[in-house]
Amino acid sequence: MPPVAATIPSGPHGPSNFDKWKMGAMMGGTVGVIIGFIYGTTNIFRYGAGTQGVFRTLGQYMGASGATFGFFMSIGSVVRSDADPKMRELYLRAQRRPVMMQLMADGTWKQKNDP
Repeated sequence: MPPVAATIPSGPHGPSNFDKWKMGAMMGGTVGVIIGFIYGTTNIFRYGAGTQGVFRTLGQYMGASGATFGFFMSIGSVVRSDADPKMRELYLRAQRRPVMMQLMADGTWKQKNDP
């Protein structure tokens, strides 16, 4: 029986955009819930819970803050990672400037644009 041809992947692959979106939503949601807890607790101590009670009011603060921050963090994580790494490399190469050095008579080096 002939050997089975091994499929060689083209290289290491990172997470997909959907995975990055999920990760951003989870991180943003977690941070948003914590911020909502702090902000909601402060407002409940300051102004009272109102007619809905403490836990329902605090839950609304936490849910709204978590959903909002998670939404923006998920979009931001996909947008930021959407760039091609080759384009980043070309951009960084374009930013480099050649250093022009000149050997002086006394054996020291100086840059050409120095006076």
